[in-house]
Amino acid sequence: MTIRPLVLLPDPILREASKPVERIDDALRAFADDMLETMYDAPGIGLAAIQVGEPLRMLVIDVADKDEEPAPLVVINPEIVARSTALNVHEEGCLSIPDYYAEVERPAAVTVNFTDRDGKQQTIEADGLLATCLQHEIDHLNGVLFIDYLSKLKRDMVVRKFRKLAKDRPPARMVG
Repeated sequence: MTIRPLVLLPDPILREASKPVERIDDALRAFADDMLETMYDAPGIGLAAIQVGEPLRMLVIDVADKDEEPAPLVVINPEIVARSTALNVHEEGCLSIPDYYAEVERPAAVTVNFTDRDGKQQTIEADGLLATCLQHEIDHLNGVLFIDYLSKLKRDMVVRKFRKLAKDRPPARMVG
């Protein structure tokens, strides 16, 4: 397994819509393992493929507590098919926007259809932190960041800060 470099704001790839995964094979499963390794190393509880420079509709999540056994979830081609009308507020952060956190209001529960790493169709009904994490990561697949839920003033401040930081660091990924 390989820890992949994270794509950071303001990299424009984070605003791209990801393409559906066409084939689930050993190479894709190895990529999912790399994503999990990268997420755990960061450390984080969710990671979308676009955050490591691959515009594929795939994400990984593990919301297990530190004192629990890891419970990794590989989610391929997810589709939110139901959202609760009840809302919930969680403080969110993002591996692509390091060290910035803000409260975001989202539906408290979601139902998501997806394909697992073995190619089987699955449905998950999630609430609490898992629901928030699924929505956050699925947003990434659509080019949406959690800062898009903030006021324009706050969002602009964050983007400005990360543009300035980007000028002072080498690129995180190779283009070619």
